[in-house]
Amino acid sequence: MTGAALSITTEVMDKQVQRAFEQLQHLMGNTRPVMSAIGVELVGSTHMRFITQTDPDGQAWAPLNPEYAEGKRNSRILTESGRLRDSINSQASNDEVRVGTNTIYAAAHQLGAEIKPKTASHLYFRIGGRLVVANSVTLPARPFLGISDEDETSIAEIVFDFIDRYSIRR
Repeated sequence: MTGAALSITTEVMDKQVQRAFEQLQHLMGNTRPVMSAIGVELVGSTHMRFITQTDPDGQAWAPLNPEYAEGKRNSRILTESGRLRDSINSQASNDEVRVGTNTIYAAAHQLGAEIKPKTASHLYFRIGGRLVVANSVTLPARPFLGISDEDETSIAEIVFDFIDRYSIRR
């Protein structure tokens, strides 16, 4: 994932969940299904952020420039074509899950960026049919990747659900 990614390992889980995960490793051996389920959950919550237009802490994303917003086909932030949202995916291993996207512009939206001309002296673009000339453009951070409090709860529920399932089987 070259665009932007979040890696979740067992070390970032709270201590009780971490102990439960260690128990799962003993019960299951291969915990990729657990990490895969966590990945699916985190992809879903990331998709919800595009609907709520909030970061993982629940804070609203920075609003669009009003002139820019007027010319958009879609009034939603980070959703002009849906490509960024639709590219969010997860990759699971035995002790890690990565959630992210390979879109080249994802990191600029996640972290914010200052866009400067590569070879010209200025940037030239149109907003609302008007030509704009600028030395640089600041793209505010609009974090869509991350773990919310609700995500932490969901991760714990997934781990404990797997323990229940695998404890019964033994």
